[in-house]
Amino acid sequence: MNFKNMREYLAWIYYQYLLITGIYVLEPWEKSIFNSFLFSAIAMVVYTSYVFVPIHMRLALEFFSGIFGGQPESTMALMN
Repeated sequence: MNFKNMREYLAWIYYQYLLITGIYVLEPWEKSIFNSFLFSAIAMVVYTSYVFVPIHMRLALEFFSGIFGGQPESTMALMN
């Protein structure tokens, strides 16, 4: 894919974004405020996913390993 096709593709994606969200009818300053709020919300979701999903996955793994026959750490310490 050459540069011209990539640029046209990105322009098409941006045009689709404008049409789907309906911000093509807004003034330029309104578009920038809307985009700021949208990208801030997306950034917060990505950040919280990055921080909290691994913690919840570890807790879920510990929970299900306890249910399905895993031994708690206290009994393992006693066996050693």
